Amino acid sequence: MIRLAVLLMGAPAMRARWRILAALGAAWAGLGALIILDGSDGVTVVAVETFGLLLIAEGLISATAAAAGRAGTRLRIAKAIALIGLGLLIIDVPWRNDIANSLLFGLAFLIDAAIRIAAALLLRFARWPWVIAGGIVEFGLGLLAVTDWPVSFAQTVPFCVGVALLLSGYGIVRLAWPLRALTPGDSVTALPLFSPRRWYPTPAPVSESVAEPVGPLVIHVWTPSGSIRAATHRPVIDRYIAAVDRAGRISTGHAALQCGSLYVSHYPAQEIDWSPTEFVRGVRDAAGHDVPGRFQPSYAEEAAAWCEADAQIVFTRYDGERLRRTWEAYRQNAAYNLVERNCSVAVAVMLDAALEGVSSGGWLRFARLLIDPDLWLAALLRARAEAMTWTPGLILDYARALQRVLEPEPLPLAERIAAALRRYRAARLQTAGTAPLS
Repeated sequence: MIRLAVLLMGAPAMRARWRILAALGAAWAGLGALIILDGSDGVTVVAVETFGLLLIAEGLISATAAAAGRAGTRLRIAKAIALIGLGLLIIDVPWRNDIANSLLFGLAFLIDAAIRIAAALLLRFARWPWVIAGGIVEFGLGLLAVTDWPVSFAQTVPFCVGVALLLSGYGIVRLAWPLRALTPGDSVTALPLFSPRRWYPTPAPVSESVAEPVGPLVIHVWTPSGSIRAATHRPVIDRYIAAVDRAGRISTGHAALQCGSLYVSHYPAQEIDWSPTEFVRGVRDAAGHDVPGRFQPSYAEEAAAWCEADAQIVFTRYDGERLRRTWEAYRQNAAYNLVERNCSVAVAVMLDAALEGVSSGGWLRFARLLIDPDLWLAALLRARAEAMTWTPGLILDYARALQRVLEPEPLPLAERIAAALRRYRAARLQTAGTAPLS
């Protein structure tokens, strides 16, 4: 989450504040360590209940946005229920929930660890042994959470919150320290924490011969289930990984980015027709084996040759110059890799380049980003992609979350309520025959 907030703030805004950011990270980690080591109920209770109240507040904000009829209503309702429910469990309302909390935290750790380990074993991307090692540690924490030893059920939530604060604080320090070495024009994606998979190219020098893209930035997504006919429904899998039709052929979907005349659509040079067996073998062998690739010329030609995209996400705020430079660098290598250089990886890299620095500001803006639940969701999706790879489904949800962060509904809730009351009064007056309805 911190990485994504730093990306949206941009290198110039954060480089000048690296000392303060490092100090905050150290203090954050120290608070986590204090909660873990605290044998009394003093600091632990205050910190943990504050964390629970923050989750409830974020849940109420999400519920209010859903009640106002803003975009993404279903997701906001689900998010509100999850945040409020977890917050109430943490603060022990309406009753003490030590055992329930331990089981929920432990189950969450176990499921996430299983997903990480399975993805690493299947995809075998660079640094996959480290991902498995982290998954094993997380699995161990999950087992500890569902037992009453060595941490009692009453201390499970404080322990988990403390570990989360300790690790996130350490991550902030690791992120802040290299910021001081960035030079003007450098991208924050050049920092070590942004490149565990080496997805980001070094942006090309400014070239006057290529025009800066203009107009809205559009993410086109063909979901796996929407890009084939008669797909066999498999929840989650056909949304984020692949869909299978009745003939047994697999589609992984597709993603592309369009901004004026600039069109990013990375595709294998030779069409791949997957069967289930070939798909598993191809994914497992992909990490170290590139195949020739090509870049599609335009959305119109791609849609005419295949089908229209399922979804489009539109951004009006972006850095066109950085987008152009990053695309010029990326397209120098047309090699395609199902895990490391697929269509969704290309779109994610270009989207990050385009959005870097668009939310620049002071510490107040940085704090607002950190408490935005949609940024939490985007960071979670980004972490899932880094543990696996970018897919069209992940790109779709990632882009939607960032759009809600950067381009929220322009009409605040208070104005919506006032407008609704005005329409209601006008309707009453019209019914009474005393005034026309405007």
